[in-house]
Amino acid sequence: MTRTQPEQFPGGVLDLLEDAGRRTVFEHAGRTVSGALLLAAVRRAAAGLRRHGVGPGDGVGVLLGVSPEAFAAVIAAHAVGARVVGVRPGLTGPQREHLLADTAFVLTEAPDGHPAAGPPGGSAAGRPRSVLPLHDLLAAPDDGRRPEVSARPADTARLIHTSGSTGLPKACAQTYAAMTAAWALRPDAWPPVIRELAPRLERFLVFGTLASQVMLEYGLLSLAAGGTLVAADPADLSGGLARHRATGSVITAARLTRLVAERRASAAGAGALRALMLSGSPVPPGRLREAEAVLGPVVFHGYGQTETGMISMAAPGEEPGCLGVPPVDVEVRDAGGRAVPAGEDGELFVRTPGQCAGYWNEPGRTAEVFTGGWVRTRDLGHLDAAGRLWLTGRTRDVVIVNANLYYTGPVERVLAAHPAVAEAYVVAVPDDATGEAAHAYVVPADGHVPQLAGLRALVAAELGGECAPARLTVIESVPLTPAGKPDKRRLAAAARAAAGA
Repeated sequence: MTRTQPEQFPGGVLDLLEDAGRRTVFEHAGRTVSGALLLAAVRRAAAGLRRHGVGPGDGVGVLLGVSPEAFAAVIAAHAVGARVVGVRPGLTGPQREHLLADTAFVLTEAPDGHPAAGPPGGSAAGRPRSVLPLHDLLAAPDDGRRPEVSARPADTARLIHTSGSTGLPKACAQTYAAMTAAWALRPDAWPPVIRELAPRLERFLVFGTLASQVMLEYGLLSLAAGGTLVAADPADLSGGLARHRATGSVITAARLTRLVAERRASAAGAGALRALMLSGSPVPPGRLREAEAVLGPVVFHGYGQTETGMISMAAPGEEPGCLGVPPVDVEVRDAGGRAVPAGEDGELFVRTPGQCAGYWNEPGRTAEVFTGGWVRTRDLGHLDAAGRLWLTGRTRDVVIVNANLYYTGPVERVLAAHPAVAEAYVVAVPDDATGEAAHAYVVPADGHVPQLAGLRALVAAELGGECAPARLTVIESVPLTPAGKPDKRRLAAAARAAAGA
């Protein structure tokens, strides 16, 4: 059916499910679920949420995996106008509680809960937090009517978390207006590279959690293109792609490396595979050329941030290292904030339709990054004469592990608290297993010999295992810049050289 004016998010999702009717839109654990059945699940979940008093502006934590029921619960939470907070696996207890601090309700799997969550407990705004099992929500009666969308444009639709400079995740707040304006559900707004990608997502492999911003975004794109979501075990991506005859999925640099090695070793063909959306840490051009030689022209190399969503994407066949022509506003600025000409490096500032409004309850940090309608990416790069985007570096100390961004400052502070360490410095290095990894340089305290195992355990306990250093170098003193500051560029260059060797 034809609709001229998009309804507030998630109205576009309800339209897709209604239009799909009896067509299969989700496959999970041997089940096929039609658009009509999934829409009915959204109706029941929305009714269940309203029965428990959930409405516009209420914080709802989501501790769910990837299933039709989990998808329905997330869309239902948006339909009632809640502020949705996704919790991904792998967080420490304090980090998880930090994410759930402002939530009055938590959605959990039944019967045994989210695999990495533990008991939600806690409270919000001085009142006990209500834990809502998924089976309880779906037990609500189905009135057969289209779910009412109660979302208000200026309200925060979701909080998307990334690592914070303090070691606790920081939340990017995206409004309902921004989610409605985003491109995934609007074929008329698809840039050329998305028009090329969308038909390839006929069977889109989903895994992990709907807390993943990228997974949900491309899942919605698949549905908008008439595709089907198929759920798989993320531990076996290669087998899942083949077993479910998947035509597309999201992939990190590390998983791409493993997939290429597996396919090369088995001499297996690409099968039904037509699109892999590569996200996270940068990928060396040689790796992209190798992937194309083994898998064929299937890799779409994307660049985006939690704060902005997709900024640019290179289609298969693009020159390795190039990120395509951005379909959004991009300015390259010098240190004084002035735009620089094509070919000259500078810091990237961007504007996207679905960008976040700022950081939740952090006005100071918001003012640093969200300025004059633009988002400061803190990435370095340039636009060439053809308008194509190239990244060349970062202005901030971060490491991107399995597509998750971690600031190095909190890791350095934890390391420096160890009795064997007098000073600690952390840099990012390429890593075949995780895309990037933390490399720690430590100056030992008198009479001590720092050991990697003990330092890793300390960081993992406080900040999570992904940002624990994978490598350790003991140094007598840190090299200094001419200004007398620690020269982390020299440390990073030495770490990259050592990793390459």
